[in-house]
Amino acid sequence: MSNRPVRPNGSEPSTAPVATHEERELHRLLVEGVRDYAIFMLDTTGHVATWNEGAERIKQYTRDEIIGRHFSTFYPQADKDARKPDHELEIAEATGKFEEEGWRIRKDGSRFWANVLITAIRDSAGELVGFAKVTRDLTERRAAEARALDDARRVAAEEAARREAEVRADELRSLAEQLRQRTAELETQTRDAQEARARADDANRVKSQFLAAMSHELRTPLNAIGGYADLLTMELSGPLTPQQREQLTRIKRSQEHLLGIINDILNFSRIEAGQVVYDLGYVAMRDVVEAVMYMIAPQAQAKGLSFERTESAGWVTAWADKAKVEQIVLNLVSNAVKFTGPGGSVSVACTVVDDERIALRVEDTGTGIPADKLDDIFEPFVQVGRSLTSAGEGTGLGLAISRDLARAMRGDIRAESVLGEGSAFTLLLPSNPPRATK
Repeated sequence: MSNRPVRPNGSEPSTAPVATHEERELHRLLVEGVRDYAIFMLDTTGHVATWNEGAERIKQYTRDEIIGRHFSTFYPQADKDARKPDHELEIAEATGKFEEEGWRIRKDGSRFWANVLITAIRDSAGELVGFAKVTRDLTERRAAEARALDDARRVAAEEAARREAEVRADELRSLAEQLRQRTAELETQTRDAQEARARADDANRVKSQFLAAMSHELRTPLNAIGGYADLLTMELSGPLTPQQREQLTRIKRSQEHLLGIINDILNFSRIEAGQVVYDLGYVAMRDVVEAVMYMIAPQAQAKGLSFERTESAGWVTAWADKAKVEQIVLNLVSNAVKFTGPGGSVSVACTVVDDERIALRVEDTGTGIPADKLDDIFEPFVQVGRSLTSAGEGTGLGLAISRDLARAMRGDIRAESVLGEGSAFTLLLPSNPPRATK
């Protein structure tokens, strides 16, 4: 068995010839003359033992400044704290070399990106005598790679932006086409609506003219019938028998009923055509209620109804057309009396709702209206709910006319009812003129 020392990796010591003095001198001159690489020796503890011109150029230390100092001088503080230099030497001693790329520090404190190769140096007996350290400055190459990477990212971003712009352009073109089609559809619909409105206006005008002519033609003979009935009742042509007087009363009642229907139809057509003129001003609601109750009192007394009026704590006034308000209230109270059975009650109350509105409420204990029919009662020519148990008088225009009149004066009419218990109708009207807009 050989007595030569064995290296840590199991190999035997080198048997290569020993270099001559001249060869060693040439090698020293070669190493020291290299400027692109920092090539120097470390002793076994990591202290700098030799220094070449490339090391001085890259790391900025002169030979006298660095010889004897530990090579951790070239490492950032974080690497020192982590004992990275010692760890690198341990790896190089155990495996023969250590290589990496990382940040190193120059004498002036500036950083540079280095490729580092540490090689363990052993003597002929395999004993560790130090480390050869080769460092190359790759800062410019790293910067070039970073610029290339940035350029690649920029190009990729520009390409992605271009594709996104193309997608957005396609979407915008699609939206523009949809908008064009929709605009064409709306223009067609607008033309159709305008034509329909023109036809409706023509039809309303013809209807109004027809109703005006018919009302004149019908009212003339009806007024004549009423007049002759009054003359006969006055017995100017001779005395009447009780049977004849009863017949004249029926004739007069029918004449008044037909005349009322004609007037309702004519009024409704005028409202629809916007031909109604409103004489707006402050209206004392107490005066309106008194006038209506005076007209309705005989009907209420004939049915034995309790007819009540509730006074407001203050003076209630509305900004409206007095004649139109009387027409609305007369319709509401007449309906209450008409659809309330004998012994029932009808009440009228005026209140101030807020700074902008007042309310007149008419309540009765009549038959009531089904909940699903409350909206229908305001439609023209519709009689539902309470009229089912009544004589079915009228055209079904009273509430439609009343609500249209109220809304034209910035008001409204609302209905509440419980079938079998009674109904309540509330007339809302403004308490002041509309505020002037700036």
